[in-house]
Amino acid sequence: MPFWSGLKSASFPLSDDQVKGLLMRYDTNGDGRLSREELKAAFRKLGLRFGGWRARRALRHADADGDGQISEDEMKELIRYAASKWGFTIS
Repeated sequence: MPFWSGLKSASFPLSDDQVKGLLMRYDTNGDGRLSREELKAAFRKLGLRFGGWRARRALRHADADGDGQISEDEMKELIRYAASKWGFTIS
């Protein structure tokens, strides 16, 4: 059982590595990159509404090479963008 399961009202900010780990769980094809569909699924499972819209916005912001996927090199910018827009915490 996770340490936070017994806490009722506390929230903890996630580190960049923790957010990356959460997002990379949705790399369904195992290529080490996140597609728009994978991002959409990740955002929905993390409880964010409008997953498709958020995935498009995140890609537009963080996909530096324009290939439609978030690579390892682009992940830090995706995490920075997502944290500033939606703030990831465990509550």
